[in-house]
Amino acid sequence: METFFLSHGSPRLLIKEMQVRRFLESWKSKVFPEAPKAILLISAHWETDEPVVNYIDGPNDTIHDFTGFPKHLYELQYPAPGAPELANRVKELLRNGGFDSAEEDRTRGLDHGAWVPLMLMYPEANIPVCQLSVQTNKDGTHHYNMGKALAPLKEEGVLIIGSGSATHNLMKQGPDDAPAPSWAVEFDNWLTESLLNGRHEDVNHYDEKGPSAKLAHPEPEHFYPLHVALGAAGENAKAELIHHSWGSSSISYSSYKFKAA
Repeated sequence: METFFLSHGSPRLLIKEMQVRRFLESWKSKVFPEAPKAILLISAHWETDEPVVNYIDGPNDTIHDFTGFPKHLYELQYPAPGAPELANRVKELLRNGGFDSAEEDRTRGLDHGAWVPLMLMYPEANIPVCQLSVQTNKDGTHHYNMGKALAPLKEEGVLIIGSGSATHNLMKQGPDDAPAPSWAVEFDNWLTESLLNGRHEDVNHYDEKGPSAKLAHPEPEHFYPLHVALGAAGENAKAELIHHSWGSSSISYSSYKFKAA
């Protein structure tokens, strides 16, 4: 099974007409028609010191971890069932892969990095979802190796999705109709070229190899989900750009599919 990295955008995806919204709404019909047994989603919006997976027996709570949006967005619910068996398997694989401190959280639900895209992709909320955290005190290689440890899940019917953003500098946002700044375009192009040409090590060391990397990602949390999805696909995985658009001038919604060679 393929793995994916999706640039998830903000909750306004649910109320604003955008190209990336249409892409996510077409997920089952055009991108991934197969029904997964469960979804493991690595979200930029859950940061921990060591890997943590949410273990929920019952429906996931919907976390409204954002401010300044219309009131009705805070009333939306995405009660997808939890995936306790998957949570146990994720913890097992991570510990077997050298991540001895991997733990579980039995209270945390789904943050907006998970439920906003999933609400457009799987509006029925009937597929079990398990969420995995990122570690901003670690590097890209750490997250790539997390993905490698989780690779067996692909053969167990689990859809692995990294949810973040190809570029993410909230201090450099502008109007949607403003042209993307050169630094964002340069990093976005470098990322796509690196992935399509199999330069995984360059992507793992994006902060050294990528042009304007510190502008594109002042903090790493929105990029690390890509490393997990890439690592889970395998060392010789082939990448495909499955969506590209811009929002808020500098936010790239580039999204990728990774498939084992």
